Amino acid sequence: MTDFAAQLQEGLPYPRGATWNGSGTNFALFSANATKVELCLFEADGLTEIERITLPEYTDQVFHGYLPNVKPGQFYGYRVHGPYEPEAGHRFNPNKLLLDPYARAHAGTLEWNPALFGYQMETGDDLTFDERDSAPFMPKCVVVDPNFDWRGQPNQRTTPWDSTILYEAHVKGLTMHHPGVPEHLRGTYAGLGEQAVLDHIKSLGVSSVELLPVHAFVQDSQLVEKGLANYWGYNSIGFFAPEPRYAHDVANSLREFKEMVARFHETGLEVILDVVYNHTAEGNELGPTLSFKGIDNATYYRLIPDQPRYYINDTGTGNTVNLSHPRVIQLVTDSLRYWADEMHVDGFRFDLGTILAREPHGFDEQSGFLRAVGQDPTLASVKLIAEPWDIGPGGYQVGSFPPGWAEWNDKYRDTVRDFWRGEASVAALAPRLCASPEEYNHSGRRSWACVNFITAHDGFTLNDVVSYDGKHNEANGEDGKDGSDDNRSWNCGVEGETDDPEILALRERQIRNFLATLLLSKGTPMLLAGDEFARTQGGNNNAYCQDSEIGWLDWNIQEKGKGLIAFTRKLTALRRRFPVLHRARFLSGKIDEELGVKDVTWVNPAGLEMEPAEWEDTSARCLGMMIDGRARATALRRRGEDETLLLIFNAWHDLINFTLPETADAEGWERLIDTNAPDASDERFAVGATYQVTGRSVVVFRLVQSDQAASIASG
Repeated sequence: MTDFAAQLQEGLPYPRGATWNGSGTNFALFSANATKVELCLFEADGLTEIERITLPEYTDQVFHGYLPNVKPGQFYGYRVHGPYEPEAGHRFNPNKLLLDPYARAHAGTLEWNPALFGYQMETGDDLTFDERDSAPFMPKCVVVDPNFDWRGQPNQRTTPWDSTILYEAHVKGLTMHHPGVPEHLRGTYAGLGEQAVLDHIKSLGVSSVELLPVHAFVQDSQLVEKGLANYWGYNSIGFFAPEPRYAHDVANSLREFKEMVARFHETGLEVILDVVYNHTAEGNELGPTLSFKGIDNATYYRLIPDQPRYYINDTGTGNTVNLSHPRVIQLVTDSLRYWADEMHVDGFRFDLGTILAREPHGFDEQSGFLRAVGQDPTLASVKLIAEPWDIGPGGYQVGSFPPGWAEWNDKYRDTVRDFWRGEASVAALAPRLCASPEEYNHSGRRSWACVNFITAHDGFTLNDVVSYDGKHNEANGEDGKDGSDDNRSWNCGVEGETDDPEILALRERQIRNFLATLLLSKGTPMLLAGDEFARTQGGNNNAYCQDSEIGWLDWNIQEKGKGLIAFTRKLTALRRRFPVLHRARFLSGKIDEELGVKDVTWVNPAGLEMEPAEWEDTSARCLGMMIDGRARATALRRRGEDETLLLIFNAWHDLINFTLPETADAEGWERLIDTNAPDASDERFAVGATYQVTGRSVVVFRLVQSDQAASIASG
């Protein structure tokens, strides 16, 4: 057995974590309040501790040391000494093995046991001190070889924001039943990188896959006790390590993840990671001691100022990461740069993003974290998407993030759902079709900053939005109390499954209406994986704990689903074909005096421009949106050369005769989309003709200029 301690050298305080240089490994761990740090080395079984070495140096609050013969594959963890004074915010306990916050890989899984807690868990009193060794029940950190041949990556091209279409997916859920993935690779990074999966995603016309959390996370004890699992993964414990449960080859999880990213890039797809930096898996004062809590609790977490025994809980999960501390900001920005530089991901979606901009006084768009990100040259080149809310005071901040950021817009989701169930007027819908300018059109922000979505992992699938009035979460084991009651859904007349052909036809048309609205609106659209073929969760709107048939996609796609896939492809092709649908410039609806053109004109069923009184009619459910391709595409005083489109949205329950409006140099209108007849071929109609818009449907026309006119139907 190697005597590593005999070869110990001083090492360096940077970089943080375990860094192999080809002949040995440098270990560096930050703690402002610890008195001693011990490095624990383990056998390859992850169970046998073979040596415990005190890191010899302490520089700028970083404990560090270098071991010449420690190589990639070495398992390790830390024991950190210091005061156990919960009432002062300190929870050091060297009996607890701790994960390195900068570990690049984890191995093994956490086994829930009272020894994981810094206090005597059975007493329920966190002021007690527990002396049991937690190492047998803890996953271990792994020293890694970072080298990887990124073949073809110099040619990687970032998708411009105004051409971006997001596709939210889960590594395991997307692949567990995919017929094109070998069974032994299902549920893994390797499986996600299979060409059959990538070909389907690419064929949809999306540009970027937004993956639910892949940072190493912990299974919640209360779920384990119920025989359930934390499926979504919003319970992070390692900000640098890929979740080992998603690795086919756990020993090489880092390489497997990189190979998956390389396959995505070769296919022309971006990889966006959903990241959770707002809280960790350690919970509140009664939670386990796994990493940050035992390394430097008072630094890493926001504690109640006059009662530091307790945690500020702006996240609803028990603790809140303290992003007012420079070393914590450094940890998160180092993590982001690592995933961008070393793992080659293309962007990040920040769970409960408001937390990142919180200072002790509340949300601040000039917070230390946002300023650090804003000046970082690496992070300036990747996509940054905020979920702009948390449960803390003033936590709802849609539209408040600084320039350069995009944001999820739940106002879009709520309004569009309300419109298609007949509960919102055309006046409410119009700004959502224009990327919600009242929220985002400031400080030079572009329309792409508004990320539009109707469904996401949290809530109903699109099929369930049109099939259920209420949630059906019985499988979650919480007596149906979990999950939102504000679904804004409509079951079209029958709750859940039905054989009624009229209801089924209406549901399919409603799904097409939602897809058309989403993919034809200004802003950045986000699809939920499986919505393109009407995937269902059986009415479960909170499948966070369903690592099961409920949460996984069923790839046994029926004719209905195949038709929806074709329709989705038609819509994304339309969005690419017509630049007016994805210009970065906001629509104003005002006359451009120099060009004599309005970028958008709102049209009533009579084919005339909407009058103020019509906007005030709360019962109005039908609206035409004419986007003029002659309007300037940028701030340059130059007439646009794009085609003009007319989009008609009819949420009324009955047919409406819509007069196709007159416009300069127009010979007619060519129908491109009708959600009531998704397979119908393009057809031309004369200006002034009446088109019968079916109740609850979307129709899209292209303006035919005089030099394009031919065989115009009389309508």
